[in-house]
Amino acid sequence: MKEHKKHTVFVKGPISPTFIADSIAKHSTKTTIGAHDIFLGQVRSDVIENKTVHAIEYTTYEEMADEKFHEIREAAFDKFELTCMHIYHSIGRVKAGEICLFVFVSSKHRTQAFDACRYIVEEIKANVPVWGKEIFEDETFVWKENTK
Repeated sequence: MKEHKKHTVFVKGPISPTFIADSIAKHSTKTTIGAHDIFLGQVRSDVIENKTVHAIEYTTYEEMADEKFHEIREAAFDKFELTCMHIYHSIGRVKAGEICLFVFVSSKHRTQAFDACRYIVEEIKANVPVWGKEIFEDETFVWKENTK
């Protein structure tokens, strides 16, 4: 079992479409890859008690979260035949409609990519200490609860 180096996961603010496109483009030279799967988590403008969510403010205990992200990466590399993997999560304020989570996995075959991507996202939601305050247009807020 090869240990992979730790990567920076947290991005200040939203994850831009340009950043996502650039990440995809960098893989065109990796000719052993046959499949990619991507998950993009987007902030929804949910209505809670007659107020519409305008943004989510993400916070974390970064040292602990970095360790959890690394454990999830290592487990995914052990469990699936992956060529590479990238995980990025927003910290700070992300407006409704913007991307807050970007998971990008690559493998020789599609089933490994599909299965790995879902596994990684579910593990992040269940185990990484990232909290979100759902902020309404009047700047009041409620703490977000993770759902399926």
